[in-house]
Amino acid sequence: MDAFKRSTPWISADLSASVDEPAPVRLVAAPAAMLKADPPAAVASGKARGPKPIDVSEATIAGHAQDIVLRMYRPRGASNLPVLLYFHGGGFVRGTLDDADSTARFFAERLPALVVSVDYSLAPRFPFPAAPEDAYLAAQWVHARARAFGGSAKRIVAAGHDAGGQIANVLAFMARDRGDVRLAAQALFAPMLDPSLTRLGDEARLASDISASECAACYRAYLPEASQRMHPYAAPLESSRLAGLPPTFIVTAQNDVLHIEAEKYATRLIEAGVRTHVVRYPSVSHAQIGTHPDALAEAVRFFRCCFEAGVAC
Repeated sequence: MDAFKRSTPWISADLSASVDEPAPVRLVAAPAAMLKADPPAAVASGKARGPKPIDVSEATIAGHAQDIVLRMYRPRGASNLPVLLYFHGGGFVRGTLDDADSTARFFAERLPALVVSVDYSLAPRFPFPAAPEDAYLAAQWVHARARAFGGSAKRIVAAGHDAGGQIANVLAFMARDRGDVRLAAQALFAPMLDPSLTRLGDEARLASDISASECAACYRAYLPEASQRMHPYAAPLESSRLAGLPPTFIVTAQNDVLHIEAEKYATRLIEAGVRTHVVRYPSVSHAQIGTHPDALAEAVRFFRCCFEAGVAC
């Protein structure tokens, strides 16, 4: 991380270099903006803002195909908080709210924010488009009800890991296209973006903790019809309409076959004019990146920068 200029909130990275090199991606451009957030090291340690007790509550709402649960995390006594919709990983077929608990608490304490962790529907019982439609219904609920739980509907962001990273990103597509919910920013941790699996790294060379065959099995369950695998809400990397998406932070892990497609997506976002910050963490696996303290702290810094700059808010 020392290679990254921490005074720069927007980082465009040249990702054309070999993706198998362990060094972080290179900086090539930095659009001007000011940053007044706490240094990430202080955020990660909790010294910048002392940890506060977190109140946790749940609500059940109507989803696309079934009722879904929202678990909300709020620093005790806080109000007018930004709202972070969080989506757990699990390859569209696994994962629970408990899996997302530590990450949700991190964001609730350090951002701070009202974090709404979404228990979206899972394949194969509920294939596409159940999960993204659940995400959108959760966003609409938050937009209407955030104030009652200490949140502000004027500052809504999304984040997710693995399949949850895709769902967070697809929520940004849907919010842009449908217009009644607005996202201020998104953070994608090792997202699954390409059902074609044509841009995967060499799992043996990368010592990846997930394989191409595992990814393929997840996509088969989630997208049982071949035609679905080119839908922009299922295959963001194939979309030709990326302009108008909110500022985006993409986190990749060196020991992960998915880091190539995520970095390719970052390049395409930059080309489409989307303010994009991308960081690859060396010696980190796909599973580890979702709870990696430095990556989470950098996401906190990114979101604060968006709020303070007033971007898309």
